[in-house]
Amino acid sequence: MRVRMPADVEREDKILADLTARQLLIIGVPGIATWVLLTGLKDVMPLPALVAIAVPIMGAAIAAALVRRDGLGLDQLLMAALRFHRFPKRRATGTPTAPQIPSWIGAETEPLPAPLELPLSAIGDDGVIDLGEHGAAVVLSCSTVNFGLRTPEEQAALVSGFAGYLNSLAAPAQILVRAESVRLDPLIAALDRAAPALPHPALETAAKDHADYLAALAETHDLLYRHVLLVLREPSGQGRHAAATVKRRADDAIRALAAAGSSASVLSAPQVAAALASATNPTSGTAAPPEGLAAPDAVITGPEPLREG
Repeated sequence: MRVRMPADVEREDKILADLTARQLLIIGVPGIATWVLLTGLKDVMPLPALVAIAVPIMGAAIAAALVRRDGLGLDQLLMAALRFHRFPKRRATGTPTAPQIPSWIGAETEPLPAPLELPLSAIGDDGVIDLGEHGAAVVLSCSTVNFGLRTPEEQAALVSGFAGYLNSLAAPAQILVRAESVRLDPLIAALDRAAPALPHPALETAAKDHADYLAALAETHDLLYRHVLLVLREPSGQGRHAAATVKRRADDAIRALAAAGSSASVLSAPQVAAALASATNPTSGTAAPPEGLAAPDAVITGPEPLREG
């Protein structure tokens, strides 16, 4: 004797009119409630109004019972959505662990999100980065050089000075050149605040005109500020020995780059932290105008050297 087994053994049993008990309950309860409501209102309301009340209710009940998506009814999808919005969402942190997948599937899971662990232990007050067993490092900010406006002899001298510094390197070094967006909002706001206090109406008008020019410049152009960083690392030794060695290398780099026309300075601890944060999240915001600009009420007694960027 052969017995036919259905392929879907988890399918719900059909009770009446090819409907399951759940579907009958979804349709039956609103149907009985609607029938009781119409029976009580048939003497006080016209038939079209009763039909207008019954049709949306029964239509929604029938749709909830019969319409299915991804093997689930609308009522089941609604309950799943409510459970999803009810429970809090938390970002996974810690060591990422991939779920166990059978080898015969041949699928590879992507790594889960986890906190970024930078290879540094601390940042000293003098700007020296403690890399633990990997030594120490310092970050220098270097000014750019307007190479195109120099004479051929000056260009050759700058190239020779920079080549001499590169040839003197005996330990790892990294040159990072970044182009960051510049916000002119602080400068425009400072000009607007200082303009009414200027001693002459012509100066006030000039300040306001310059503020308008800066606002139009920010709206029509993508303003970029070039930031050049030199990272020196001392891999040998630990603690004070590595810190002293890398600081001495930073002093040598400052003197060598001066011969190439670039002024360099070691970043302080807050500046190093800001540079690391900006490098790990470059789209977090735009940079403020570079430092070293004259204040709105400053008196300029001589020409300032041009700086590119």
